[in-house]
Amino acid sequence: MKLYHGSIIGDIKVLEPRQADHDRPYVYMTTIDVVAAFYLCNAVERPYYWFPYGFDKNSDIPIYHELYPDALKQVSEGISGYIYEVEAEDSQVIPFKNIPCARLAAKPIEVVQCTRIENAYEQFLEYIRQGKMRLGRFEDKTEQQLNWWYSRLVDYLIEKDIVKDPDCSYAVFVRDKFPQVWEKYLMILQGEKGNVDN
Repeated sequence: MKLYHGSIIGDIKVLEPRQADHDRPYVYMTTIDVVAAFYLCNAVERPYYWFPYGFDKNSDIPIYHELYPDALKQVSEGISGYIYEVEAEDSQVIPFKNIPCARLAAKPIEVVQCTRIENAYEQFLEYIRQGKMRLGRFEDKTEQQLNWWYSRLVDYLIEKDIVKDPDCSYAVFVRDKFPQVWEKYLMILQGEKGNVDN
């Protein structure tokens, strides 16, 4: 099967497993080149990630969801990188349960082709023109849709206990782009603290 891996690092001949937020190192790949391109544009520093995408219900076309105005352009304009292509046997990879197009490999896997992306934003616009990607614009989202995303952000802040590292890139990003989410997070923490104190 043909799989893709996005990276800002050039001249990779073999993709090596790397530790991310799982129990062991993996090579992270996807069956969709557009999704690999998303991973060139992380708005926060590892070990955190910011890739708010999903899929059209009736197809496997990825949708990048803007959760603030001009979000895609802000995270991707001027970003360059590489889309690496590999050929993998089913026995070499395992599916990733939360992302149907994702595949993980526990062992190194050889690169068969590499495409340089000069400007990720321009590449995304081309994907959109080709019908390979959709953009869920901030301006087109309902209040209910935005609140759903904001609730997921609060859940993530709680899960990662971000308050213990308030200067990390993810906390700074959320405070800057979603101050109302940060406030809600702090209110929940304060409520939990109050319940413990009572």
